[in-house]
Amino acid sequence: MIVDTLKSVMRFRRPELNAAHRRLQKAASIEDLRAIAQRRLPRGVFDYIDGGAEDEVALDRNTRAFRELEFVPRVLRDMGSIDTSSQILGREVPFPLILAPTGFTRIACPDGELAVARAAQRVGLPYSLSTMGTRSAAEVAAVSGGWKWFQVYVWRDRGLLQDMIARAAESDFDVLCITVDVAMLGRRERDVRRGFTLPPTMGFDIIWEGLRRPGWSLRFAFSDPISFASVAASADTQGSTAVDLAEFMNAQFDPSLSWEDIDWLRSLWSGPVIIKGVQSVADAVIARDQGLDGIVLSNHGGRQLDSAPAIADLVAPVADKVGGDLEIVCDGGIRRGGDIVKALALGATSCMIGRPYLYGLAAAGEPGVDWVIEHLHAGMRRDMALCGAASVAELTGELVARRSS
Repeated sequence: MIVDTLKSVMRFRRPELNAAHRRLQKAASIEDLRAIAQRRLPRGVFDYIDGGAEDEVALDRNTRAFRELEFVPRVLRDMGSIDTSSQILGREVPFPLILAPTGFTRIACPDGELAVARAAQRVGLPYSLSTMGTRSAAEVAAVSGGWKWFQVYVWRDRGLLQDMIARAAESDFDVLCITVDVAMLGRRERDVRRGFTLPPTMGFDIIWEGLRRPGWSLRFAFSDPISFASVAASADTQGSTAVDLAEFMNAQFDPSLSWEDIDWLRSLWSGPVIIKGVQSVADAVIARDQGLDGIVLSNHGGRQLDSAPAIADLVAPVADKVGGDLEIVCDGGIRRGGDIVKALALGATSCMIGRPYLYGLAAAGEPGVDWVIEHLHAGMRRDMALCGAASVAELTGELVARRSS
């Protein structure tokens, strides 16, 4: 009798043999993945991924700005079919999300950029490879036939830039993304306190952290040597180790960069060109007037200028001025599918994520990136249904409001 009663209301969960999948089963949110990543990574490595500039005001504002927006849901609008599909630069995507360029990605997981590119291809989303990445354009192209963007900085060595861009074009990258908010590197004080550098310098604290996280240390030790692969393929330096290249690259950031440099870079690329790091309406207007294909509203994840504007607060005023004239990508603070819904309602055409997929990568490798993508997609579908918007076209400003208190 008791057994029959229990059988009628209980099911036993099948045991999960894959350790990465077991970790993902315990996660309900990207914040949960962040906590798992924090447990699995050495403290300096986690803080490099997680931290921002100085007092981390901009980092905090990016996420808080989305929380301070509330929905104005409509009801009784037939939500039997929800269509999240959209277009980015005229190309169909299942939902409007771009995987951002991130530097030194293999520090989170040995597969690094290759895992992220494969995950993006599986669902038909664009993946952006960073100049500071640890896999080259050719290596990424070898594992992904999907939509690939190449991100560059405006560096002093124009010959180096030209060669990297040519290599990306040869590897069938589609979009050139120029980051413009790094005239010099921001002061990231978590890294200062930890004494953390890229590549990491060895000391007793680093060795101790490695002993406390033997899984990460063994994966790091037995994977291929890490280098800034795109730069290594092009730079004329003494050797191509990460140490040599880090010193070389830190000297390359050019405080004299200007709009004329953007014109020169555009002349090297036959496909769409966007700039990443726009933080004002005035610069959005200039970008439009110069004929750029798109802008990424971004404060570099709060890692450059502290007290920079929260990106969610920028979307509406920028869209009022240049909406419909060029792509407007919202980059900074996306942690839920609902944040994507809010950004689109404010006038963005798509969103971009970096830290969330790095948390997933650190927590569970490539399956963790898959989890993040699906989590955001599912959250977007759910919040669209609950707001009364059956398609992206129905995401308008009337669906969101600034919380009054």
